[in-house]
Parts: sequence; structure tokens; C-alpha cells
Amino acid sequence: MHVRTKICGITRIEDALAAVAHGADAIGLVFYPKSPRFVSIQQASAIVSSLPPLVNVVGLFVDATADEVRSIISGVRLDLLQFHGEETAAYCAQFNMPYIKAVAVKPGVDLLAYAQQFNAAKGLLLDAYQKGLAGGTGQIFDWKLIPADMSKPVILAGGLNADNVMQAMSQVHPYAVDVSGGVESEKGIKDAARIAAFIKAVERFNSAHEI
Repeated sequence: MHVRTKICGITRIEDALAAVAHGADAIGLVFYPKSPRFVSIQQASAIVSSLPPLVNVVGLFVDATADEVRSIISGVRLDLLQFHGEETAAYCAQFNMPYIKAVAVKPGVDLLAYAQQFNAAKGLLLDAYQKGLAGGTGQIFDWKLIPADMSKPVILAGGLNADNVMQAMSQVHPYAVDVSGGVESEKGIKDAARIAAFIKAVERFNSAHEI
């Protein structure tokens, strides 16, 4: 197995370049106006234009109108859509682009049913539940709530940082890990040293589990 890394909530070109330089597989851009990590189409286009090839760009949306999503897709090169709200499977599929669906995990949430409901999704991003927040909580959830027999790739999020990501990967064995606040000096501002430490931890785990 080889766990991949996504650095989400990028707002500055230098942070995107730092993520890539240290080995991130993907960066995430937040198109949710209520988020402190929100970027405009102009900001996002500048960030994407600065990237070298073979870096995936993920666009994050929270209950946006279809027209809003289409406007951003037409103005920014995105490789993958990430839906973090109450979107239905039909809504997510209408843009004819690969997507992942975020699920706020708490006791009683049936993740196997989510995987079946969003069968067209490329994966499920599992984040901590916090009332009133659509992700970016900075909180860890109980990883034991994740079934071992998930039919979709799991992107693990929620309170991850360089200190706990190896434990998270050992317990969950996710397809990828997603970090935002855990590599920031303040909301929306990434810290290159924290990015480096996080990705090094993932690389250490991958090296130890190579077949």
C-alpha cells in the first residue's frame, strides 16, 4: 500500500509550491465563502498556474449551486471535485467530473450505506463531525467507527498532524490522508516546516509497509 497525501485549504502560491516540493500528491482549494481558507477564482487560477505537472488539484464545495460549481470549473483547472455538504449523489454526478464525497463521522453514521449511495464517487473523505461546521474542524474522530470492509477508497481527514498521522494510518489503512489545520501557522496560512514533517511521517509509514 502507498498512502497518498493531500494538503487542503491552500490560499497562497508559496504554500502550494511548498506542498509540492515536499511531496504532496494533491492540493485542495476551498470554494466555500464562509471558510477562512476560501479562495476566489482569480486566486485559485494563480495558484494552479504556478504548479508543476502531475499534481492533482481538488476543488472543495459546500452546498453550492450547480451554476456556481460550473462557473469555477470553467475558470479553474480542477482534477477532482470534493463535496462537503448535503449534496445528493445525483447532484455530485451532474458535472461529469470525478468527485469524492465528504462524510462527517459520528456514532450511528452508516459509512457502508454512504459508499453504496455514492457509488459513482472515487472515494469517501471521512472527517470529524462538529455541529455547524462543514469540515475543517481540526478534531479527530473515533477511527474505530470506520468499517474494515469499505468498498470505496478512504481519504482520512480530521485533526491530523505530523504527530498522529502514523498512528492514524496504522489503524485505518486509508488510501490517502488529508490535512489542513495541522500544517498551518494560522488559518489559511501554511507552515512549510509542518508540511515537511507531515509528509515525512507519511513517507516513513509508506517505506515501512512497502511490499
